[in-house]
Amino acid sequence: MNTSVKEAMLSALAQFASVNNQDQEAFSKVLVSVFSSDKVYMEKLAAMDAAFDEHPMFEPLRELFFDLLLINFFNEDVRKLEEDYLESPEWEQIEEQTIDRGTELLNVILYLQECQDEAIEPELSDFLREFLLVDEDEFQDEHRIYEVVIANQILVESSLKEVARVSSSIPEDSELKELFYPMIGFFRDPDPVDEDFNEFIKYSANPDFDSAVYALLISFNNQN
Repeated sequence: MNTSVKEAMLSALAQFASVNNQDQEAFSKVLVSVFSSDKVYMEKLAAMDAAFDEHPMFEPLRELFFDLLLINFFNEDVRKLEEDYLESPEWEQIEEQTIDRGTELLNVILYLQECQDEAIEPELSDFLREFLLVDEDEFQDEHRIYEVVIANQILVESSLKEVARVSSSIPEDSELKELFYPMIGFFRDPDPVDEDFNEFIKYSANPDFDSAVYALLISFNNQN
């Protein structure tokens, strides 16, 4: 299992469980076993889904961990497969079967990996314009999805109270509704001290999920 993925997953689980006053140890061990196994990708995904089915308290994290499973596959499992596997009919079929899975957090994680490769600090404007290419004509789907973030970039210079206020006004059908507050929170402060992290939780409308996402991103960024 990829070290960065493992630490990010464990951080998210611990934070989510902490807010809910629950124990995550057994679930953590199951997921680490799934991610570390030699099973093929779709078998790992089925095993991960089965684990979530058996631990319904953690259901809000399911699609986030789909993203992590995919990152783990790219970073670890692909090395064991044929060089052009990601261009094969088999992988194309997998993509079609899982097209509705996961979240936009995947893009942020991939961006953080790129930041590490290029030895740069993550910045929201760089993520939007240099990674997602939202200003380019051929990437207008990304522009549509991230329009609410593009319009509110100034929030990285604002207070968490203001970030939370804007977050509450985002339409329910936005693909970034759930991720807006922790995403802006992370780019605003990618390595908060405990006092600032607790303030983040204070203003959150969904503290267990939001703080789990924030903890995941902090951990992944620090591991890379």
